Amino acid sequence: MTLSPTPEDAPRFDAPWHAQVFALTVALSEAGAFTWPEWTDTFAATLRARGVDGPLDGSEDYYLAWLAALEDMARARGFAGPDAVADMAERWRAAYLSTPHGDPVKLS
Repeated sequence: MTLSPTPEDAPRFDAPWHAQVFALTVALSEAGAFTWPEWTDTFAATLRARGVDGPLDGSEDYYLAWLAALEDMARARGFAGPDAVADMAERWRAAYLSTPHGDPVKLS
């Protein structure tokens, strides 16, 4: 029997940024910025606050909550203040609005 490297029912990210925010969270935890239990507590609180109590299916709402939780944790840990988070969000917004459809979004 040959195993498929990517089974049909394997979880997939619906958008590149979903994978990126997931990978960033894992990398920050592995680098000691926070523990995984601290992350899961923060993420669970964010899901509850947003009223996300349905299945955790990797939807857009799920990753928007994931991003919000990561931003909250960054502010709480002091490695990204509110102004820095807002500035970076605006830079990304400007970058994706000025990027032709289908091209990778890059910050200047």
